[in-house]
Amino acid sequence: MSNDMVNIQINGMPLSVPKGSTILEAARQAGIKIPTLCYLKDINEIGACRMCVVEVKNARSLVAACVYPVNEGMEIFTNTERVRKSRKLTLELILSTHKRECLSCVRSGDCELQRLCRELGVDDAEYFKGDMPVSAVDDSTGVIVRDNSKCVLCRRCSAACSKLQAVGVIGANDRGFDTHIGCVMDRELKDVPCVSCGQCIVACPTGALHEKDDTDKVWAALADPTKHVVVNTAPSVRVTLGECFGMPIGTNVKGKMVAALRRLGFDKVFDTDFTADLTIVEEANELVERIKNGGKMPMITSCSPGWIKFCEYYYPEFIDNLSTCKSPQQMFGAVAKTWYAQKMGIDPKDIFVVSIMPCTAKKFEARRENQAASGYPDIDVALTTRELARMIERAGLDFASLPDEEFDSPLGDSTGAGAIFGATGGVMEAALRTAAETLTGKPLEKVEFNEVRGTEGIKEATYKIGDLELKVAVTSGLANAKRLLDSVKAGEKKYDFIEVMACPGGCVNGGGQPTQPASVRNTVDLKAIRGAALYAEDENLPLRKSHENPTIKALYAEYLGEPGSHKAHEVLHTSYVARKKY
Repeated sequence: MSNDMVNIQINGMPLSVPKGSTILEAARQAGIKIPTLCYLKDINEIGACRMCVVEVKNARSLVAACVYPVNEGMEIFTNTERVRKSRKLTLELILSTHKRECLSCVRSGDCELQRLCRELGVDDAEYFKGDMPVSAVDDSTGVIVRDNSKCVLCRRCSAACSKLQAVGVIGANDRGFDTHIGCVMDRELKDVPCVSCGQCIVACPTGALHEKDDTDKVWAALADPTKHVVVNTAPSVRVTLGECFGMPIGTNVKGKMVAALRRLGFDKVFDTDFTADLTIVEEANELVERIKNGGKMPMITSCSPGWIKFCEYYYPEFIDNLSTCKSPQQMFGAVAKTWYAQKMGIDPKDIFVVSIMPCTAKKFEARRENQAASGYPDIDVALTTRELARMIERAGLDFASLPDEEFDSPLGDSTGAGAIFGATGGVMEAALRTAAETLTGKPLEKVEFNEVRGTEGIKEATYKIGDLELKVAVTSGLANAKRLLDSVKAGEKKYDFIEVMACPGGCVNGGGQPTQPASVRNTVDLKAIRGAALYAEDENLPLRKSHENPTIKALYAEYLGEPGSHKAHEVLHTSYVARKKY
């Protein structure tokens, strides 16, 4: 046997596993499922919930499988009567202080606590009567809703906030029976430097955290005969929405999504990929102008509103480095209520723009100042992927059986460069495709920039474009962004162009995407599989450079003039503010 392997037994079955494995990992290798609640691989390995307890021969007490390492000759038992009783008792104790409104909870049917109760035979009886913790619903931001009456104190949310995002505005307060998750000094979320990224939501196993549901506003607009209601869908939504309807992770459901949106009653179904292309044309022009004219460098992308808010709170010294381009969501609303309104002969006040986004921070972005090119808000309502799924279910649509349909024109026309926006590195690659041809005046022989692809937290590359050597960096997840920015501040790194996405892996792993249980999140690379589906779409599209989009050309010819023009700045660009943390 290799020195790197140890021999153990699980439920009497011999097994050889890598040295240093936990019992949980070893059991998974043996095809044995051990239930967990608090465990999230790499960020929340604390053994706190006690759902994963097992028996180990000669051990005095049950041990937590998620943190207990195996050793040579260990004999493990995962399903004894003692183990089953312990897990069931733990669940009953959790339920004793849990608000049990499963029929109406936003996570009903998709709740890890609910699933464990079903698997372990725990019903809704009041086993342990007594005091209930006092808790209130925090809806102060209008983006993320916190309801501690459904919290199980797993701490997965606070681990995501601090370890993935380096924000750390929520954590455990008080002790004993009074322990609860909250902000410092029990402030509301609006009073702390939360960036609205929503990674706490996708980490949460229950309904204790969810986005502010704005679907009723959309239903009302759809029912209003005076409104021309248009919808646009972000690049990543097409490769995640199917998960809400039982389809394999990474399934591209673009055609069915379009069909569903038409059947919901939208007057036009458009594609945010169109304004992703527009963003690239403007952003690439801005980069070239900064390079030629000695502008503030490095230039940093501005598509991710969670990242923008993070920069405004924690790195205001980099505000002048941010591209002034609005995000594709905001550009879409701006174009819909100006150029499109003129073409259609519709008063902008009568156009109601809905965006379907992978991101909870998009709700915040829609309310930002300087986001009303027509005199009316660019975006009226931003919904998450999950909210769209709920609308589809409420409308009684059989999503899987819908035919594939195409986006409407003109704001549904796009290229492969727009499609890859949803994956980390996609904005950088799309921008490089356009910037390279702008700088050299020659068509690219190869449009792929593979060095900026992949799900690593920080990626670097140097490209020779004509006479220019362009140094670029790509980062996703705000903890990684912090590391990168600190290295730039310290003078350790020097770049010309930086892409930042707030969520690890980019928009495909956004805080508004379908939730997946820890059993999936711990074993499947969601961001890689979802991202691969976007690169596949790019590869199969006839046009793969944003500046080749014929409708983008028409938009400039008919309305904007040229990239970076005065009109383009009025409609497509914005500004930022330094924010006080407390």
